[in-house]
This record gives sequence, C-alpha cells and structure tokens, in this order.
Amino acid sequence: MRTLWLSLLFSTALVASAGESVAGETRARQILDRFENANQWRDHVMVAAHRAGSMQAGKTLYAENSLAAVEGSIAMGAEIVEVDIRRSKDGEFVVMHDSWLDRTTTCKGEVVRYTLAELKTCRLVVEGTRAVTDERVSTLREMLLATRDRILINLDNKLEVGDLPGMIAVAQDLGMADQVIVKENLWNQNRIATVKTAMAAIGGGFQFMPIIADDAVHDAGFAETVDHSFSPRAIELINWRAGAETLTETGGPLFSTRMRAVAVRGNWHIWADTYAIVNKPGGFLAGGRGDELAVQASLPREAWGFWVDCGASIIQTDEPKAAIDWLAANGYRVPYTNDARPAEQAHTASIN
Repeated sequence: MRTLWLSLLFSTALVASAGESVAGETRARQILDRFENANQWRDHVMVAAHRAGSMQAGKTLYAENSLAAVEGSIAMGAEIVEVDIRRSKDGEFVVMHDSWLDRTTTCKGEVVRYTLAELKTCRLVVEGTRAVTDERVSTLREMLLATRDRILINLDNKLEVGDLPGMIAVAQDLGMADQVIVKENLWNQNRIATVKTAMAAIGGGFQFMPIIADDAVHDAGFAETVDHSFSPRAIELINWRAGAETLTETGGPLFSTRMRAVAVRGNWHIWADTYAIVNKPGGFLAGGRGDELAVQASLPREAWGFWVDCGASIIQTDEPKAAIDWLAANGYRVPYTNDARPAEQAHTASIN
C-alpha cells in the first residue's frame, strides 16, 4: 500500500511540474505535448473540427474551411482543425474540399481551372442557406498563419502523395511544421512503401498520421507494421457502415482489445471519425455511431462515449462544440494551463 501511495504521490508531482513547465508556452505547444505523448494523456479526449468546424447543433454557422470557422473552433477549445488542400491552375495550394467551386463559393467550375488571382474573386458561402460571406478562398499559407501557435492543423491532401513535400515546405517556411498533421490511407505493403518514400523526401519535423479502414484491413497486426514503419503519434481508424447495417456493437475489427494494446505499446492515439458524408447513411465512418446519433437523436454517449470506450483519444467531428461540452461534462477532458473562461458562442459576423 505504501508503495502504491508513493507512486501516486510521485505521479502527482510530475503532473504539477509539467503544468508549471508549460505555463508560458503557446496553446499549440501544449496541445502538441498531448498529441505526442498519448500514454500520458489517455484520460483526455482531444477534438478535431472537421472542415475547420463549420457546424453547431446540426446547423451550418460558417462557410466550411473558412478562417471564421477556425476562429470559432479555437474559441471553443478544439485542439485540431482539419482542412482540405487542392491546387490552383498556377500551382498554388488552396483550401477547398470539393474539386468544383459550385457548392462552397460564388464561383462555378473546377478549382484547377482557376488561377489564384481568379480564385480570390470567389467568395465563400454557407452551405444550406447559401449566405455569402466576406471571405475569399484561402491559400494554404493564409490558413497556416491563422492557426500558427494557436491550434494544430490537419491537412487533408486532395492531391497526390507527391504533393505533400510542397505543403510541408510552406509550413517549414513559417516555422510551424511540427504543428501540422498530414495523413494518407494505408492498406498494404506497397502502399506503405509509396508513402514512406514521400515522407523521406520531406525529411521529418512534422506529424504524419496513417489512416486504416476496415474495408481493406481486418487485423491490428497491420497497425503494428505501420507503427514500425512510421512511428506515428496517432492512427486514424475507420469502421465502415453499410446502408442498412445496424449500429456497430464492437467498433468492427480495428477497434479491438488488441488494437488498444498496440496503441499503448506504440504510444499513439486512436483517432475516430464521427462526421457525416454527403449521400451516405448516418455514421458512415463510425459504424452508425456518428454525430447524427449524438446530436440529432440526443444520444452522445452512444456515439462519442462509445468510441472513447473503444480507446479513441481523438475524435474528429462536425459538432466540435457539442462534443467538447459532453466530453468535459463526463470527465473526459483535462483543462489546459491558463485555460480561459469558456467563450460565448461566436457570431457569424462575416455573413452579409
């Protein structure tokens, strides 16, 4: 009993010391510490805002992938914003999910057919209401400047693996490559080799997160191979859901007891996705246990709580505010040093 008590006392002292050491650090640095040290922070569930975090309570408040959405996600306490990267006709990296401009801007046509100057005439719109905002299509550099030292940023590469070095080069030029997470799907040894070659061309200093989906991978052993190849700090796991399938009871083959053990041995986070995909059944990436179940059906424990029970310590969601509120209320969030009073709900001031 005395040994246990001394161990607990020592652990408490370490936590207190860590709190003092980060007191003067940027918010991004504190988030990065939790991202890079999964085993020390498994009692804290991080939240990643999908497409920068444009939604709240089922309603789209901001244009997706917008600077206004980023500001909203930072204000509510999200740790990561996810944005999508494409190229303009003249080769500039820009932030845009679709290959076409029609859905999210006032312009029409393919992104790749517009020069950057032409894209800068396109104003972002709020999906659903089609409200036109004052924001223009952002470059990758502009988006990185908005997040630097404030929040981590996950770049969803809508191009080729070979484009990743160019994206990281922009972050390196801004001195923030370690705050950037890039990801690629992995499903066999050939794919691992291809991505590994691209990673070697970059030379390190950034965060690489593999994605593994259970349509192609059915065993935690593959995650061990991925871990040995890349030593990632997080692996994104996907539990596909077929159209008429009922809610998953186990999380599928990847969210297994063995996978949780592999994650602990490798000191990496299990990243789960609960956001929706257009024209797909609810919770398509989450065995049916997605944001719709959490918010529209008012069953957050059956969605976010389920994935936490399956070992997830990072959840990517379209509903970051609701997720953060529920996780905090149920003991799954550990306050950061110098956490400010929770911000009031942001207003969509950029909408005309």
